[in-house]
Amino acid sequence: MARVLIRLVLVATFVAGVAGPTTALRPVAAATQETFAGRVAALSEPGGYFDTDNLISNERSFLHVAPELRALAKQAGRNGVFLGVGPDQNFSYIGHVRPSLAILVDIRRDNLLLHLLFKAVFAEAHTRVEYLALLTGREMAPPDSGWEVSPIDRIVKYIDGAKPLPSRGVSMIQSRLMLGILAFGVPLTPQERQTILAFHQRFISAGLSLQFNSTGRAPQYDYPTYRDLILEVDRKGGRQSFLASEDDFQFVKSMHAKDLIVPIVGDLAGNGALAAVAKYLAATNRQVSAFYTSNVEFYLFQYGTFPRFVANLARLPHQPGSLIIRSVFPSGRAPTAMSPGYNSASLTQPIQTLLDGYAQGRYRQYGELVR
Repeated sequence: MARVLIRLVLVATFVAGVAGPTTALRPVAAATQETFAGRVAALSEPGGYFDTDNLISNERSFLHVAPELRALAKQAGRNGVFLGVGPDQNFSYIGHVRPSLAILVDIRRDNLLLHLLFKAVFAEAHTRVEYLALLTGREMAPPDSGWEVSPIDRIVKYIDGAKPLPSRGVSMIQSRLMLGILAFGVPLTPQERQTILAFHQRFISAGLSLQFNSTGRAPQYDYPTYRDLILEVDRKGGRQSFLASEDDFQFVKSMHAKDLIVPIVGDLAGNGALAAVAKYLAATNRQVSAFYTSNVEFYLFQYGTFPRFVANLARLPHQPGSLIIRSVFPSGRAPTAMSPGYNSASLTQPIQTLLDGYAQGRYRQYGELVR
């Protein structure tokens, strides 16, 4: 009987998602920016393709810039905004920057779907260990065991040793998460709901050993696992991921609860998303304090669209000292030294320095940008 009830809940969930064709076909122009779904729609543009699943980062060095972001948070004030691309490395940056709003823009609509999953998990989890247990489909840790003050090493050890839930338990979790996702109000097709569940299944199947994947290619030997990223450190050896600190985790959770982490679809060099973000920030008296671009600029140079990105960047209201955060890989033929044991380098640059330099004829090649 319990299994029948679970199936009925799942069926009801999927029916609720497709009931009412006017909801699924709601035009962007009709959306307002007063709701989470309205902001997603109003700030997004049509998506594009990139050949990675990007469920987690492949940038082992991503927390080397954490001390700079902590310093930036002290001067950014209450109206600072964080912009970023990609999956949950953004949560660590948000924990350090402490913005009033975060907008996560990615050319892949799949990234939006992934962030809806993360948002639902945050809503269900009270602590870091609950978050990881829900995301990886593991048994919940015993309550009242000091998890709120536990070091991340202890939490990782628990998740690694916890038993995967049986299929019935996974179905119950996924049903609850999907109900939460649908309540966010973002129109989803049946295929997109299946994609979200498939993403969750990847986390469940691989656990903390999950790695970044590119289409048709196995993970590279130096790609970090999710475990590696959770345990990653800054240059002084301090754990700095959002899961290493209960305070940072709770800050990100509170941002999600207030619908202040908004994933949208857009090309950094496109005509729609960043222009819409610029207008929204100006209208709400906000300014960008940090913009994480990963290694997207490498591809913008390849495609010849970097000038359009710079034009979009110039439209964004930004603060003195606002930073670009970028990742550099040796495969990008960049003249940047990697720290021993790292497959990437993470760099920062003041946004105004990039804009001024470009206006003066600099940064016409990727190597010059990341030198």
